[in-house]
Amino acid sequence: MTAAIAVTNIGGPRLTLGFDRFDRLDLDRHMAVHGKLRAPGLDDIVRMAEQVDLRGRGGAGFPFARKLMAVAARVNYPGSDEAMLPGEKRGERGSSEDVVVVVNGAEGEPGSAKDKVLLGRAPHLVLDGAQIAASALGTQRIVVAVEDDEAARSVRAAIGERRMPARVVRLTERFISGESGSVIRAINGEVPIPPGVKVRASDSGVDGFPTLLSNTETFAQLAVLVSLGPDLYASAGTEDEPGTTMLTVGGTKVVEAPLGTPLRAVLERCEVPPSPGVLVGGYHGMWLDPGAVQQAVLSRAGMRRVGGTVGAGIILPLTRGTCPLGEVTRIASYLAAQSAGQCGPCRLGLPDVVRSLNSLSDGSGTVEDVRRAAGVGRGRGACTHPDGTARFVLSAVEAFAADIDVHQYGATCGQPTFGVLPLPVPTGDEGRVAIDWSRCDGHGLCAYLVPELIQLDRYGFPVVLGTDIPAWMERDVQKAVAMCPALALRVTGGIPGSPARRS
Repeated sequence: MTAAIAVTNIGGPRLTLGFDRFDRLDLDRHMAVHGKLRAPGLDDIVRMAEQVDLRGRGGAGFPFARKLMAVAARVNYPGSDEAMLPGEKRGERGSSEDVVVVVNGAEGEPGSAKDKVLLGRAPHLVLDGAQIAASALGTQRIVVAVEDDEAARSVRAAIGERRMPARVVRLTERFISGESGSVIRAINGEVPIPPGVKVRASDSGVDGFPTLLSNTETFAQLAVLVSLGPDLYASAGTEDEPGTTMLTVGGTKVVEAPLGTPLRAVLERCEVPPSPGVLVGGYHGMWLDPGAVQQAVLSRAGMRRVGGTVGAGIILPLTRGTCPLGEVTRIASYLAAQSAGQCGPCRLGLPDVVRSLNSLSDGSGTVEDVRRAAGVGRGRGACTHPDGTARFVLSAVEAFAADIDVHQYGATCGQPTFGVLPLPVPTGDEGRVAIDWSRCDGHGLCAYLVPELIQLDRYGFPVVLGTDIPAWMERDVQKAVAMCPALALRVTGGIPGSPARRS
C-alpha cells in the first residue's frame, strides 16, 4: 500500500529523510540516516517538548509534555515525590515498570496515509520515539497498534531487528477505531469502540495501568527533536509553532512541510488543479472555499484565521465537475454508519443530518433544516464523533452556499456525484435496508423497530435512509425483517447471518 503513496517534502526532509534513497529504512539504514538513539531523562524531554511546544499529530493537538507528565505523576519515578497528588501518601503510586507506551497507528479515516507511510518506511524512527518515552518513564512496555497489514509486518520486522520487548496489536479498520479509548479497549481485548465515559489513558489505560498514548507521527517527531535538539528543531516552522508536519493530500500523496507553509504551496507541489473547495482536517474537519484556500497557512493559528484546522493533516481537494452537496451527503452517510451507536446524537442525530442533506439536495429542504439537525446533539455525544460530523457538515453549507442555492431552485445543480472523496473499498458484507413496494401495505412496524434507518411519510409509508447498516444495528434489522407483516422489508448487500442477506 505504501509503495503506491507518493512521498515528497517542502523545505527539506526530516521524518522522511532517506526516502529518496530507500523504500524502507531497516536498522542499518536508519542508523546511517538518523544516527544512534539517545535517551535523555524525563526532565530533559519535558523541557525540550515544552521549548518547541511539541503537540500530538493525531488531530487533537494536545501538548506532549503535559501528557508525559500526567503519566509520570501516576507512578514512582526518580524525583516524582516533588509532584505528589493532593491527599496522596508516599508509596501509594504504582511502579514505573507498569507504565505502558502505546503508538497509535490507527488510520481508520479513508483519506489518511501518513502514519502508514511512517510505519511502513521508517518504523525505526517511530520506535526510537516510543523507546525514548518509555525509557524516561522507566518502563519497557511498548505496544504498537496498527490496522494495515503492511505496516504491521514492517513494525514486527523492526522490533525483531532491535530485539526490543514490544508487541504489535491489530485493530479493526473503522473510522472511530483511532479514538484513544477505542485503541485502549482493543488492546485490552474489548469491543473497539469509544468507552462512552471519558477515562484518561494516563490514569487507567492498557490493563488498567497508566498509559502514554500518542499517534505515530508524534513519536517520530519526538525522535527527531531529541536527535536535533530544540534549537535546530525550531529552525523549521514558525516561531510559535516550530518543526514540520506530515500531510496526506487527496488520499494518495504524503507531504512533509514546515509549519507555516501556505496551503496553496502544498497543493501546487501535489499538482492539484483549482478546486471549488478543500477539506482540511479530514472528515471531522472543515471545508475552505477558494478564497480561504489562498489565505490558509498550515499552522493551528493560520488555519483558525480562515475557519479551518490542521487536525490529523488530511487535505482533500474537491474535483471540479462533481456535485459538492452530493459528495458531502455521501460522506455524511458513511459517518452515520460508522458510529458506535452508544448515544442519541449518534443513533438518531446523525441519520437526521443525512435526511436533512438528502432533502437539501432534492430542493425540498433548507439550510436551516441541516443546521438544526447538526446542532441538536452537539456537545452531548458519548464521544466526539457526532460533533466532528456536525463540524464537517456545517462548514460545507457555508463553503458551498452557491451550489446549495442552485439545488434549492432546481432540485439539482446539474452535476453528477462522482464519489471523488475517498471511502473504504467495499468488502461485500455491507448491507442496506430496502422495501419491496409490491408487498408493502404501510403497517409502519419497521419504523418503530429501526427508527434510525426508517421513518414514515405523511401517508404512513416507510422512507428508507440510504446508508449502510451499522454493525450495532444488525440484530435490530434482522428482527425487523423477520417481523414485517407483509414480508416487504429486505436487506440488499450482506449482513452475516441475515435470512434476507441478498434480495
